[in-house]
Amino acid sequence: MMDTDSLDCTSVRQGKSARSGAQPSLSPPDDVDAVPALSRLLPLSLQHVLIMYAGAVTVPIVVGRALGLDAASLTQLVCADLVACGIATLIQTLGLPGVGIRLPIMMGVTFASVSPMLALIGTGLAAGRAPGAILTTIYGAVIVSGVFGMIIAPLVGRLSRWFPPHVTGCVILMIGLSLMRVSINWAGGGRPDSPEFGALTGLGLALATLLAILALTRLGSGLVRSAAVLLGVVAGSAVAMTVGKLDLTDVAAAPWFAVVRPFQFGMPTFQFPMIAAMCLVMTIVMVESFGMFLAAGEIVGRPADARALTRGLRADALGTIIGGTFNTFAYTSYAQNVGLLTLTGVRSRFVVAGAGVILILLGLCPKFAAVAAAIPVEVLGGAGLVMFGTIAATGIRVIASEELTQPRLLVVAVSIAIGLIPVLSNTFFQAMPEALGPLFHSGIVLTTLAAVLLNLAFDAQSTR
Repeated sequence: MMDTDSLDCTSVRQGKSARSGAQPSLSPPDDVDAVPALSRLLPLSLQHVLIMYAGAVTVPIVVGRALGLDAASLTQLVCADLVACGIATLIQTLGLPGVGIRLPIMMGVTFASVSPMLALIGTGLAAGRAPGAILTTIYGAVIVSGVFGMIIAPLVGRLSRWFPPHVTGCVILMIGLSLMRVSINWAGGGRPDSPEFGALTGLGLALATLLAILALTRLGSGLVRSAAVLLGVVAGSAVAMTVGKLDLTDVAAAPWFAVVRPFQFGMPTFQFPMIAAMCLVMTIVMVESFGMFLAAGEIVGRPADARALTRGLRADALGTIIGGTFNTFAYTSYAQNVGLLTLTGVRSRFVVAGAGVILILLGLCPKFAAVAAAIPVEVLGGAGLVMFGTIAATGIRVIASEELTQPRLLVVAVSIAIGLIPVLSNTFFQAMPEALGPLFHSGIVLTTLAAVLLNLAFDAQSTR
């Protein structure tokens, strides 16, 4: 069992936020507002960073390489992304007036924006445009999409009444199932098309990390159990070093300090087709975030109502505006970090806020960022198998929290089946318009839409 009572912390009482008819809390709501002692806060925050770091830096690396940027410019992109990740996480967890859900939600750059950005890069380079000019067009679209998100956030936030437990559980379950492919790819080496994918050495590292986390969770107590993922990753990295799979070359070459300035690549420019594409991405991202917020609220025992959801969506939008301003991209909540909430039993939003501070420091000190980047993906894959499976199990528990009548069972079955299509087949929707790629290639979005629509069609909230 997880140790949910071992936090050595000072409780900051801020009242309770619960929706009518909510299921019994999985943990005391005040755990969200608990402030752990610094000796606990740092390692717990660091493991959140390590879990999301690979995803956080992937998008700027993909975009930078597609543009053919030099090493210095690519470093600027990555550093700017880390700083913006940290700022967006602080806004989401600590809150501003009317902005921020104040739950333990980790923010990061969304992969949904990659497809339209790569399309613009391809056509722009073919037309002879300079990489800097293409980037300013991307940033203009990102900023406008963030403003668009701020406008539609109240509308999306009112959808909470369409999410009874069996619908919410479907979304949480699909989050876990969708992420399992990510952890499996990491465990195999990161690139399924590589001839070295699935090599025994890499699989051994993933297994060693997995076993270390399980052992620490089973045998440890207090901080050791709460930080089992971090300690497991450290153990896996130590094993990787002994077999020559931990490359620290980039750490030695990385500079100690970096300056992140607004509009380093130039003032934003605005082109309607790219703006329209990014606004579509923003809409899809907000639907995904809606599901993440519901999942996090259920896990920590503080279900998010319409007002909280609206504040969280506004934080997504504000984070995206900040991203466009600081030479990076659109932001959303990171599902992989939701798994830590259940796995470790640590639900404090201040732990995640601490992770935001660490991200900012990493962005300002590329030397430290390179250390986190040096961790082999196989090690992260072993950790991901535990965490993402935990998310799926939480979804099952939420679904089972109410009576599964025949209509509700049908909603769950068909919604999960539809959501698994892009997870199990990369080419199923290849004939669909490219602009709709972020919609059809997201199992989380498909499950969310299917579950809501089917629930309305079958009146599955009834018991008949």
